[in-house]
Amino acid sequence: MSLPTSHSLDVPGARLYYEVQGSGPALMLIGHPMGVSGFAAIAQMLAEDYTVVTYDPRGFARSTIDDRDQDAEPNLLADDVRRVLDAVGGGPAHVFGSSGGAVTGLALVARYPGQVHTLVAHEPPLAVLLPEADEARAGMHDIYDTYRNGGTGAGWARFFTFTGMSPPPQGDDASPPPSAEMVATSERFFGHGLLPIALYQPDFSALRGGPARVVVAGGTTSMGEFAQRTAAALAKRLGTSLIHFPGGHAGFASDARDFAAVLRRTLA
Repeated sequence: MSLPTSHSLDVPGARLYYEVQGSGPALMLIGHPMGVSGFAAIAQMLAEDYTVVTYDPRGFARSTIDDRDQDAEPNLLADDVRRVLDAVGGGPAHVFGSSGGAVTGLALVARYPGQVHTLVAHEPPLAVLLPEADEARAGMHDIYDTYRNGGTGAGWARFFTFTGMSPPPQGDDASPPPSAEMVATSERFFGHGLLPIALYQPDFSALRGGPARVVVAGGTTSMGEFAQRTAAALAKRLGTSLIHFPGGHAGFASDARDFAAVLRRTLA
């Protein structure tokens, strides 16, 4: 088993932290707001067959950002990923993006088509693709407003109610309060990531006409949830079948071994 190596990369307006492990074709795993730590289990398994790259998006965990008020526009995030892939080398890479990272992946394919061999876009939360797009857009603005008026706790409560996702298990009353890093992550996510990512409009002509293969995936246990429905809507717009991956929105963590097996088959 190879241990990941740690790296930093200066990019315009930020300094990105990323890790590399394994050998073989390049495979980058991207999330948002989630970074390196969330992919730890699956990255180790995939490193048996791939050179696996993970990173912390700008402004999260170990990646710094110069302007804390800068919005997490998918095109900006895609440029960050492009620069990390250039630093790692190895030609067109496979990319697995989940949640906001899947939206980053779609922007990456549209803007830098030569960088990507295959993109697996797992549950990208694209509100504008739903049949009830106006209602979904209003729901996202309501989450943002709830956060602005009531703080991160209220924001998360509204987020889970709207998306249909289950909140993480809560401890007893003696549980410690959220860490400073958790609070900072939530504040940046709600304040500067939620709306730019959820309201992103994919460039369908670029996605259909470019050299990259685009695969859209949804969870087997997240049927009916917001992000699974948006994934199905994306697959329909692209004229492809939705690939079913084990688990729910975070199946790569909860069902890592089975998830890795399906990802290997999909990339092959």
